[in-house]
Amino acid sequence: MNKFRYLFIFLMISSVGLSQEEEIILDSLAEKMIRIEGDSIVQSSIALEEVYVFSKLKFDNYDDKLRYYILRRKTLKVYPYAKLAAERLTELNDSLLKITKNNKKRRYTKEVQKYVEGEFSDELKKLTRTEGQILIKLIHRQTGITAFDLVKQLRNGWRAFWYNTTAKMFDISIKEEFHPDTVHEDYLIEDILQRAFSEFKIERQNSALNYDYSTLSNKWATSKKD
Repeated sequence: MNKFRYLFIFLMISSVGLSQEEEIILDSLAEKMIRIEGDSIVQSSIALEEVYVFSKLKFDNYDDKLRYYILRRKTLKVYPYAKLAAERLTELNDSLLKITKNNKKRRYTKEVQKYVEGEFSDELKKLTRTEGQILIKLIHRQTGITAFDLVKQLRNGWRAFWYNTTAKMFDISIKEEFHPDTVHEDYLIEDILQRAFSEFKIERQNSALNYDYSTLSNKWATSKKD
């Protein structure tokens, strides 16, 4: 009786496994391929998203700890604006590719610019100077373009110059770039984002810039020891 019970359980487990992943013998080499349920494509492996193993946060003193948590609060506050800006830029560029006449391109760009200003302006006015500067860096992270050049694309060089001059009155440069490989605060911002992504606190959006977070972590950890 027990043998039949074990056989029944085995068959049930096997049937569940086959409903999700089906192994297919393709040739004489008996290479096993997998077909995921709901997918018509067979593959030799299952692609998984890259996962980082984070070390425990350590600080030399209370002031460093306080600065990090203040930076985290401000970074998570402004990140959604930078993410949205990147999405709007992608939508704009995709739409412009479909428009052939220059006057229609200019008209459409102006309409998008007005929409973005209306969407952002009230909220951005509430940002502090440091929050504004973090946002400028994150826009560069998300788009690969400085906020200055974005304004230059949407308006013109003269307007971008005045935007930058006005920002400088508040000690903010819209030409600021994001360099986590050379600027420690930028690395901390990237570290904050990656930890928040892994905890699903914010929606992941990959950087448009070329750097590897794990390599940066090793670099800054080694630099700190030295």
